[in-house]
Amino acid sequence: MRLHNSLTGAVEEFVPLHEGQVALYHCGPTVYKRQHIGNFRAFVFADLLRRTFEHFGYTVKQVMNITDVGHLTEDDVADAQGEDKLQAQAKELGVDPWEIAREQEAFFKEDLAALHIHPAHEYPRATEHIPEMLEMIAALVKSGHAYVVDGNVYFSLDTFPAYGRLSGNTLAALAEGASGRVEEREDKRSANDFALWKHDPKHLMLWDSEFGRGYPGWHIECSAMARKHLGDTIDIHTGGPDNKFPHHECEIAQSESVTGKPFVRTWMHCGWLEIGGRKMAKRAGKAYLIPELIEMGYDGRDLRYLMLKQHYRAPLPFTLDLLDEAKRSRAGFNNFVQFEMAQRPEGPDKPEIAEAIGAARTRFDEALHDDLNTSSAFAALHEFMSAVNRAQPNDGDAARVVAFLREIDQVLGILDDAASGEDLDAEIQALIDERDAARAAKDFATSDRIRDELKERGVEIIDTPQGTRWKRID
Repeated sequence: MRLHNSLTGAVEEFVPLHEGQVALYHCGPTVYKRQHIGNFRAFVFADLLRRTFEHFGYTVKQVMNITDVGHLTEDDVADAQGEDKLQAQAKELGVDPWEIAREQEAFFKEDLAALHIHPAHEYPRATEHIPEMLEMIAALVKSGHAYVVDGNVYFSLDTFPAYGRLSGNTLAALAEGASGRVEEREDKRSANDFALWKHDPKHLMLWDSEFGRGYPGWHIECSAMARKHLGDTIDIHTGGPDNKFPHHECEIAQSESVTGKPFVRTWMHCGWLEIGGRKMAKRAGKAYLIPELIEMGYDGRDLRYLMLKQHYRAPLPFTLDLLDEAKRSRAGFNNFVQFEMAQRPEGPDKPEIAEAIGAARTRFDEALHDDLNTSSAFAALHEFMSAVNRAQPNDGDAARVVAFLREIDQVLGILDDAASGEDLDAEIQALIDERDAARAAKDFATSDRIRDELKERGVEIIDTPQGTRWKRID
């Protein structure tokens, strides 16, 4: 496996900390509102990464956190500012923030399922890891990497000279104001020092600590949860492009200042999902939700296909026309597997089919090894299906073709379930048999009526020398 490491800016050979095992940590959602589809590009990418490692025989442990406290509204500077996102939503709706958090977490997992994203092995909640955070904060204070002022605890960036190696926002750049707006606070030694623990009596979610009653900063949460569930050093940490700074940069500083060890061996970040060349965001115009697209007639796997066909690091434009195109392309894969290969005549095996399967498997695996190059992987599969159609497989070879594509789909997750539509198949076949009988009797009026009926039900009839075949259409 060769993967792009955001820390070095290069595609490197991946070597796990423990042979045959991969520890994956993914930044999960802040559960204050339902996630829009732009957020899910990072989660589809994380799922592809996990599925790929499993495809190549690795044992994977995947952890994705749930941020249910501490994430402030202005999160693009080292020390985030504004109001806690969950608290702001609770005030707006007049409900308990815990209630919002649990409801939105459930919605998030529903949307993951709609996109056929495998559940993570662990979904640690920030609010359930306060002791682990306080332990790390106390260690940072003791070692001089953090300081306490009136119940607030700040990480001292001057104590970690390597800050900025991931994002380019070095201490020198921050000093020149490269981070943008920075809140001036008299209690901080440096304007860019960031909070580990916050003192705010008005906050709705508070915990006791040796520093006083308060709540955690956003960055310390992931450091503590990753450490508890995966250890001091983890193989891969992923996220969206907005996580790189300041969140991931601050995670590195905290974690490595506590343990003295490298926090993450490989950092991986996906590109934006864009509308009109701009990042999709709630405040920047229309941001679709998964249930909205499903109500419009799309399957979650249509969106998944759209997100997978482009390389994960490239910006991905989104329009409904592009989603329609993805839906048609995905339907082509399903028609090939469920219908074209399911209606093959008996006959001997053809050597060119076995050759095509072997070549496609090699090309597909090589594409994944090349930094998850899904564009090349899909190209290999399209060429494979064309080769199979040219060879006109008989029933045995067709079954092997389907088995291969089902195997490959354990990585891609775009095919409908194997049992999908089976109850309808028998009814459709009965109508086809009735039409064949009508054609044999030269009753073309009945034959045409049945063809039209099937078309209305989304089934296209194809008359071939080998008999009548059919496929589903939109």
